Amino acid sequence: MKNRILVMLIGLLAGLPSMASSMEHQSMHHDNHAAMEHQQANQEDMAHGGMDLPGDMIMLGEQVEEGVKAMVHLKDVRKVMAGMGMNHSHHLMVMFVHASTDKPITEGKVAVKIVEPSGKERKAVALTGMQGHFGADVSLNAPGLYVIKVGTLLPDGKRRQYAFSYSLP
Repeated sequence: MKNRILVMLIGLLAGLPSMASSMEHQSMHHDNHAAMEHQQANQEDMAHGGMDLPGDMIMLGEQVEEGVKAMVHLKDVRKVMAGMGMNHSHHLMVMFVHASTDKPITEGKVAVKIVEPSGKERKAVALTGMQGHFGADVSLNAPGLYVIKVGTLLPDGKRRQYAFSYSLP
């Protein structure tokens, strides 16, 4: 009887890592699916104008160049960055869609140049493709008008340029 219980206990213990891995995979799948739904809802909200944006999100506008619409947003990240010992103030996001179909464009190369309120133009910063947009953390710390120049090389091979502005109080 003791041997039988011991064999069952060993079998149960041997199966635990496999069962835990399966449960973790299911949980990760569920979490990823929920995150994707949340991201898609946020993208839909952002695509429909400033009224649907979260409180710390600023829409700089949208422009169409050669059939591609660019939508630029800034997210205030000062508190989070300060907590990590960094001085970036905003996350800059640029979303692209085909103007005629609103189909997202998530591939290509995108860079920005920021013109400071003093008139000084900073070096270009490459934006990274992430979760349906291209983005980078930037520092907008001095009050005044910033000009954000966006340059692209999208999959159709055409180079496009956009310009947006933001006034920091």
